[in-house]
Amino acid sequence: MRKVNKFLPVLKPAISEEAIEEVENVLRSGWLATGPVTRQFEERLCEYFGGRTAMCFSSATAGLQAALMAIGVGEGDEVITTSMTFAATANVIALLGAKPVFVDIDRTTFNIDPQRILDACTSRTKAIMPVHYAGLSVDLDPIYEIAQRRNLRVIEDAAHAMGSGYKGKRIGTFGDIQVFSFHPIKNMTSGEGGCVVSNSPDVQRFLSLQRFHGIDRSIWDRFSSNATGYYDVVYPGSKSNMSDLQSALGMQQLKEVERLNAQRRGLVDRYQFAFEDMEDQISWQGIPSYDFVHSGHLFPICIADASRRDDFMQFLKENSIGSVPYYMPVHLFTYYRNTFGYGEGDLEHTEYVGKRIVCIPLYPSLENYEQDYIIDIVKKFFS
Repeated sequence: MRKVNKFLPVLKPAISEEAIEEVENVLRSGWLATGPVTRQFEERLCEYFGGRTAMCFSSATAGLQAALMAIGVGEGDEVITTSMTFAATANVIALLGAKPVFVDIDRTTFNIDPQRILDACTSRTKAIMPVHYAGLSVDLDPIYEIAQRRNLRVIEDAAHAMGSGYKGKRIGTFGDIQVFSFHPIKNMTSGEGGCVVSNSPDVQRFLSLQRFHGIDRSIWDRFSSNATGYYDVVYPGSKSNMSDLQSALGMQQLKEVERLNAQRRGLVDRYQFAFEDMEDQISWQGIPSYDFVHSGHLFPICIADASRRDDFMQFLKENSIGSVPYYMPVHLFTYYRNTFGYGEGDLEHTEYVGKRIVCIPLYPSLENYEQDYIIDIVKKFFS
């Protein structure tokens, strides 16, 4: 076994020399704010998502909140979602005065269970927000059937799903609204940032206003050589626009994301092959019945004996391997307990997985010998 002399983090960005050069070009251009490079990045994203409009934001969180606002979610409304996610998914709902209604997951896929969604619908339900956890697409057909039957909107939290597919179609090329993340640890990055994808002119108009102070024209349209400095404010928007500096990095990453995802999936295959004789001790995301393409964003494993999780993570740390409990169920955090009355026992499968889940290193630059070392250490703990 080749020796590893460095700490192996759970996630790590893959930044090419070409991406660095693109960022340097923007730095030398004299224009760093939202401008021509961001427009070009959005055009490339539009092509990637099959001609649907993509609008960039400073974060996926800002995009999620703007998307909720665009469909009219507000005080007293309810949005159905999953608790097996990062807090941002639920936080943006709560920030608008709405209630996140958590539905249990499928214990095999770790994704929201569509069969439980209809029972969670009430007269106050405004939208469904599924999360493509770890890069495995949610079973979307039954969700959109429920949405159509109940006249609901669907906002897919696709933070993990850049390059994921469902029944032969890329996530983001169909459906209602999707929000992708370009955070540094995601499959592609713009440093920070994200985008909202939709086909609705009304949603697009609102997003354009919301992300920059409600001003009726972009900063580039006001300050470039052919522009006029005059503008109007037609809505009290916030400021969550993406800069050209971020877009330059994102545009190069977009060119590379399919290759990077293929490397991720190769690493996932190696993990699964190595651990296939350990199914009585650990398990991982199962294969759903529908056709899918996994983005390979995370490799989450569930430890059969929940009482050993902390010892396992400590053992990894002592051997220079990172790990994180992605995710601790959101409904059990203090705010959601105190504000909405959630507690232990509300979501059986989510809580089962939440007590056992650990994500181990997965990123494109992880070398085979480094992954072999991780596999060896995992096996050593359970032996």
